[in-house]
Amino acid sequence: MSAPQQQDWTFWRLLRLSTFQIGSAMGDILVTSIWNRVMISNFGIPAAPVSLLIALRYLISPLSLWAGYRSDAHAFFGLRRTPYIWLGRSLMIVSLPLLGFSLMRFGAGREDVVAWALATSSSLLYGVGTLLSGSPFLALVRDSAPPEKQGLAISTVETALIIFFAVVGVTFGMWMEVYDPLIFWQMIVATILIGGFFWFFAIAGIEKRVAEGQGLTNSPVQNSGFGQTLHTIWRDPRTRAFFVFLSLATLSAWMQDAILEPFGADVFGLSAGRTTRFNSYWQSATVVTLIGSALVWRKRPPQYQGRIAGTGLFTMGLGMVLLVVAALLDQVRLLDLALLVFGAGFGVYTFGGLSLMAVMSSDREAGAYLGLWTVSILVFKGLGTFAGGALRDLFYLNLGLTAATSYALVFAISAAGLFGAVAALTRVDVVGFARDAGRVISRTEAQIAGAD
Repeated sequence: MSAPQQQDWTFWRLLRLSTFQIGSAMGDILVTSIWNRVMISNFGIPAAPVSLLIALRYLISPLSLWAGYRSDAHAFFGLRRTPYIWLGRSLMIVSLPLLGFSLMRFGAGREDVVAWALATSSSLLYGVGTLLSGSPFLALVRDSAPPEKQGLAISTVETALIIFFAVVGVTFGMWMEVYDPLIFWQMIVATILIGGFFWFFAIAGIEKRVAEGQGLTNSPVQNSGFGQTLHTIWRDPRTRAFFVFLSLATLSAWMQDAILEPFGADVFGLSAGRTTRFNSYWQSATVVTLIGSALVWRKRPPQYQGRIAGTGLFTMGLGMVLLVVAALLDQVRLLDLALLVFGAGFGVYTFGGLSLMAVMSSDREAGAYLGLWTVSILVFKGLGTFAGGALRDLFYLNLGLTAATSYALVFAISAAGLFGAVAALTRVDVVGFARDAGRVISRTEAQIAGAD
């Protein structure tokens, strides 16, 4: 099924696929960096319900596993991946105006029922759209590359997402230094037009059509039901161990997501424009180390990236520790350093982790496996986002601790989880899975692994 696409594989096609992430970055910065900051710091709404709305799309992420399975087993008009991607991104476009209307209503009163209904509807539509399109897009990227390039291909498009996060974060931060409803609407329109264009342009014509009955009729995935496919995948203890590792790492890494900007406002009194750039700082460091990792370890077989991923996670934990120190000692000058350390570790972890994801996916069930890893990432990213906001409220609003102490405790819990994920990774037999999935492990590869 994927062979014709692999024959057309070029670097320029990979770059074209990567432009898909322009719209993804614009939408996510709008929803998870700007909207939540306005809700918490400008309108005085508690962080817990705001975090829950942001996390809502992650908590329904089992839909991504179903979408990945469907894109493995069923073609629409000769296409497996593309219809799900465009359907999902269309729902995301529809959700963005609802986000703008919700802020208009919240500006008049934070108890407005209509405002909460609009915000919830926007979150659900955005979430469903992300989930329908996420794993089919990754599967399309994987399908488009030859086996030895699949980890690199997925790493590249994810690197592009982080790059665009940094660019969009700086651009939006300069565009709206102080909250202005009109400027927020301008950002929404720009995201719909620019993001929507690249969501279409990036994948139009990439996937090769399959003639009716060709390529899918005898597919083991099609002949198995969704439940049977999921059972087969999940009963492998290596799959379960990798799921636990990935979930713990994601939960811990994203506890800062909804509270990082409010942290800068509540503890240090920083402006909206300054805190909007926080994501750009750590994501810029992520890009640098991710690219550097690809240059240094590009020849290393992807099944041997476990130690690299663990090093990245440990460095991320050190970044969280620095945030704890900055909060407790009132050292605003440590903020940038902490974010850069966290981001640098995130880049190394992303390179290693995405390579492991590509390996921990069999060819015939790529969509289902990548759907499962997407579920892990999204569910626990959502739980981490919500947990960060809920713990902040527990310490700050309910227990009456100072803002600095409350945020420091959240960052300390995040650091502990990241260090725990390093230990969990050592229990995953990635090499054994790769061998059983048909990836031949040569003596040269074993020597490369032992050279660490």
